[in-house]
Amino acid sequence: MSGASLPPPTADWALFLDVDGTLLEHAETPDAVRVDGAMRALLAELQAGADGALALISGRSVADLDGLFAPLKLPAAGQHGAERRDGAGRMHRHDFPEAPVRQAAKRLAAFAGAHPGLLLEDKGHSLALHFRLAPQLEGEARALVDQVLAELGEGFELQRGKMVLELRPGGRDKGSAIAEFMAEAPFRGRTPVFIGDDLTDEFGFGVVNRMGGVSIKVGEGPSQARWRIADAQEVRAWLGEWAARQARQRA
Repeated sequence: MSGASLPPPTADWALFLDVDGTLLEHAETPDAVRVDGAMRALLAELQAGADGALALISGRSVADLDGLFAPLKLPAAGQHGAERRDGAGRMHRHDFPEAPVRQAAKRLAAFAGAHPGLLLEDKGHSLALHFRLAPQLEGEARALVDQVLAELGEGFELQRGKMVLELRPGGRDKGSAIAEFMAEAPFRGRTPVFIGDDLTDEFGFGVVNRMGGVSIKVGEGPSQARWRIADAQEVRAWLGEWAARQARQRA
């Protein structure tokens, strides 16, 4: 389904945007992603058009998002909702047992170091083992991650994504982060719109659907999202049209 088939934008939208695979194309490694001035300008325009009701909803940490989109510091949920910066700039972090996560990080880092092509992304609350550059190692990676998860015990869960296995504290996800934003200004009372491409975004789609909002899946694959759009390039074009429309109305 193309962007032309998406619902017509309205002024009361609250925008929730996944980053990798949605606003930006996937890269071989998370550090290889680059953001240009046009993307920063678009996000600033979108935030203005939504009267501030825009938030990034990502598996990346909030600090990583800030570095990626600097000098912008947008409302954001990082590490799948484990941390969140609200519309007033306040940080919210959910407690988790740090010692076992540090031990798990050492074990996974050693494994990645011994297997070229694997990459461990240590986000603080969560640990993501990427195998995009070594897809043949998925089975070995999954076996180790399952073992580490069992050792971490209750309170942690495995989140599968595109060429990545992520261990994170349970009870938090992109859906819970969107729900928290929607209970606060400037999001409260608006219609939630969430765009995402990955399995982790399904939590967000479910919450947005229950709120009567707009859920948009980027790319192919099964999803509970109610609409689809082809790729990140089309996402940017469609959002650009909405931002331009809002700017004309403000003028």
